[in-house]
Amino acid sequence: MTTLQQILSGAGIVAQESPLRRSGRVLRPARTPAGTVVALTLTAGLSLAAAEVVSALLGRPLGWLPVSDLLDLAAHRAWGQLSLPALVAMAVGVVMLLLAAVPGRCRLVPVETSDPLIVIGITRAGLRRTLRAVAQEVDGVQRARVRLRRRTIEVVVITGPESSGSMLKQVGTAVGDRLAGVGTLAAGEVVVRLRRRGL
Repeated sequence: MTTLQQILSGAGIVAQESPLRRSGRVLRPARTPAGTVVALTLTAGLSLAAAEVVSALLGRPLGWLPVSDLLDLAAHRAWGQLSLPALVAMAVGVVMLLLAAVPGRCRLVPVETSDPLIVIGITRAGLRRTLRAVAQEVDGVQRARVRLRRRTIEVVVITGPESSGSMLKQVGTAVGDRLAGVGTLAAGEVVVRLRRRGL
């Protein structure tokens, strides 16, 4: 936590945040390309406008922007008279601003740590591979497939026709133990489905 965060009144609320919520907030990626485009566009446009205004105030307008024409156009037009290209450009600008301001979707699964200042995540593909390998180690399982959903982890095991229902419990226990060993936060409920080959 920085000194500024400690000084702000909301610093106590941030410190009491749940580990899952804090990890999710920290691991969400910034939308850097959209932010860069918006920042460069705004910088260029506002710099040009500032140069034009300062030069006009000094009595020697640059003439890069037709300021008087733009002001006349804005004064004599209503919102209903805007052309389709102008509306599309405005919509694209609003979307780019939102993309730059709102962080992206988290692609990592947060992992629990003993230190509240450390945030660690595991990739979803890595977690799927780990859980699939554990499920395939159970006797009788020929192949396994893992899907990470929002609230559940679905494990589909493919076995021979002689398999029993107790295998579901063994696979569920093995996957649950591995999740506890990795320490993933908000892993969700483990659902194991059995598919017999040859039936």
